[in-house]
Amino acid sequence: MSTLATILNTLVVILAVLLIALILVQPSKSGGGFGSAFGGLGESVFGAQAMSHLSKLTVWCISIFFVLTLASAIVAGHMQSADTSVVEEDSSIALLGSEAEQPAAEAAADAAKTVEAAAENAAVPEEKPASETQN
Repeated sequence: MSTLATILNTLVVILAVLLIALILVQPSKSGGGFGSAFGGLGESVFGAQAMSHLSKLTVWCISIFFVLTLASAIVAGHMQSADTSVVEEDSSIALLGSEAEQPAAEAAADAAKTVEAAAENAAVPEEKPASETQN
């Protein structure tokens, strides 16, 4: 399965480089840009209908790029899920749950003790009668 993933990733990289080249050769709609720097290279090589052909080729390459990328993601997902079994996942989740509960319970008990100690040590001002507070 890793061979398939390697082939798919290689094809995606090659197609990405091809797409970059195709997009850079095409002239921009505003007339400037990198495509005009080649002096109409696409038109002179491919003829008068070059831009429509280059645009169609770009659309096809983008479509193939998306399909290959999706296939690569699916293969990577299957490779990851094939490494572990369902039984191992369930047992590891159960172990993690029991281990996670113990420190949480201990932390809650420590926090409760800290709050109680702070409440006992807090200085509560004595109330003075109203006759003593007035001058």
